[in-house]
Amino acid sequence: MTPRRVKAGWSTTILVCRKCSKKLKRSGFGPDGDQPLAKALRKQCHLGKGRKADAGIVETGCLDLCPKGAVTVVDTRHPDQWLIVRPGTDLDQLAQELGLKEDD
Repeated sequence: MTPRRVKAGWSTTILVCRKCSKKLKRSGFGPDGDQPLAKALRKQCHLGKGRKADAGIVETGCLDLCPKGAVTVVDTRHPDQWLIVRPGTDLDQLAQELGLKEDD
């Protein structure tokens, strides 16, 4: 039996370490600083969820980098350049760097 293919509208996939996000507890992201990075970035870029979104932001298991007080992010278009994102980072600037938003 051959695998079945399913189309997705994603132009890119961003991997966010779930373990790093959980370690931050209350000093997270978003307007009130209480959201995990993946959720805050999805909302900031108005991407939606699932395979019909414009891009995929996926929380993964541990990426084995484990920065103190930050979250590891991988843009799958540039797998050789990982990002360390600290709470308080400008999400618009991060979204532009990841190619999720056009320059205004």
